[in-house]
Amino acid sequence: MTHLTPEEKALGRENANRALGMSRRDWLAAAAATPAMGAFYFGYDKMGEKPPVKAAIIGTGDEGCQAMIRFHNRDYLNYIGVCDIRPSQQKRCREEFAKHKQYGEADAKALKQYASKEEVYKDPDVEVVVIALPLFLHAPVAIEAMKAGKHVFTEKLMAHSIAECKEMCRVARQTNRLLAVGHQRHYSALYDNANFLLSSGVLGDVRHIRANWHRNNAQPRVETDKAGNVVFDDATGLPKILRDEKGNIVYRDSWHRPYPDADLNLDYASYGYKSLDELINWRLYNRTGAGIMAELGSHQLDACSIFLGKQHPIAVTGVGGTFFYKDGREVDDHVFTMFEFPGPDKDAKVVVTYSSINTNSFDGYGEQVMGSKGTMIVYQEQELLLFKEAGNASLSKSTSVTVENAGKKPALETSPSLAGPSAATAVGGLATADPSRGYREELEHFAYCVRYGDASDYHADEKHQPRCHGEVAMADAIIALTTNIAMREQRRIVFEPKWFDYADDATPDGSTVIARG
Repeated sequence: MTHLTPEEKALGRENANRALGMSRRDWLAAAAATPAMGAFYFGYDKMGEKPPVKAAIIGTGDEGCQAMIRFHNRDYLNYIGVCDIRPSQQKRCREEFAKHKQYGEADAKALKQYASKEEVYKDPDVEVVVIALPLFLHAPVAIEAMKAGKHVFTEKLMAHSIAECKEMCRVARQTNRLLAVGHQRHYSALYDNANFLLSSGVLGDVRHIRANWHRNNAQPRVETDKAGNVVFDDATGLPKILRDEKGNIVYRDSWHRPYPDADLNLDYASYGYKSLDELINWRLYNRTGAGIMAELGSHQLDACSIFLGKQHPIAVTGVGGTFFYKDGREVDDHVFTMFEFPGPDKDAKVVVTYSSINTNSFDGYGEQVMGSKGTMIVYQEQELLLFKEAGNASLSKSTSVTVENAGKKPALETSPSLAGPSAATAVGGLATADPSRGYREELEHFAYCVRYGDASDYHADEKHQPRCHGEVAMADAIIALTTNIAMREQRRIVFEPKWFDYADDATPDGSTVIARG
């Protein structure tokens, strides 16, 4: 996307809006005028006369504060308490609630401060436990919470191993509790519109999807004083480069965090951590995290599988490694992967490539879907662009598309058009109107399913199921964790159908399902 001119980007937006407007004009116009946008898009309603679901959140770091707290709607899910072992995060959490438009200072002070996760489980007022903990804790905490009678919404990745994912699915049924995982693209109107165009055949024969998440962290950090001012070297007059205790240059990296003073005296060992660094920088360790594929790649392969009809991949190959950082981290800082998905014909395949790098930000992050009639770009969960094929050119970025309404489905014509703004653009540029990323909607719908689902058997009530329930999220985890194996062992791995069956004990990583008491 970074290589497109402003004019080309504008054209791509208009093309997408025009294609959507032909068959979704009235529907999208109504959605844009509806206060409960997420409910309109994703098939749930307002809570009505029923009260919001009472919830407690365990883990108030980045995902807990910036997603699960900041974007939730109190009319559906009302937090009554929080739990975090780190004093710095407890303070951050209170501040996040205090500035939330539906809480404020008084409500933030009234929140229960649980000293342990066990206190959360024992609280009879808590109906839902929201988990935003390091990855290796997702499964044990989710299973404990469900066995204590709580519904569970946990952040992605679902779990640290495939066996844990399967056990979570089984316990959800054994306890009759709802379980959902935070892959928010299932609740993104932008991705819903993109998938609509794909399923309508607007791109023609799709054989390739290119997904990427590129960042440039190859910039040294500079020293600052307590006031945050840059410290300069007296000899050179240049900013002093920050170095660690071993003398290594410290680079910009959102995964490698400094230790807050408030957490220095924390008894990390009593909570199952081997060091303070493993607690604070858990993403860098194999025991506590699962690297780029778990944190970033899982989102984009989730999107690609949705685009391809929620199909499971056939096989995966890949290369990964710690090619840049020399700080002792155990997880890859660059990954380059290729997936084979089933194609529209018996012997055909769709090839999906995914790369995530830390030393170059060209193209940012997003997905590019390439078909025989055109190319669709979903950029940074914010914009939807559409370009038509023209002659033998690989991508026509100089002419707009016209759309013929064939059976109320959009279809790209072969001739260029310079038509004016589409009906969809008049509604507000619905392909690109600063869309929600889905955090709010996924929690709204989960709370709605809890309140309106069949309490006698939540899992038999197909109408009230989260879009990313356990089995859906398990597939995303299988893709991410199997890719890690393929890169580590440098081999092509063929996915087996039984891996995707929560009732079957087979796993690609050799993990075993262990029943907990």
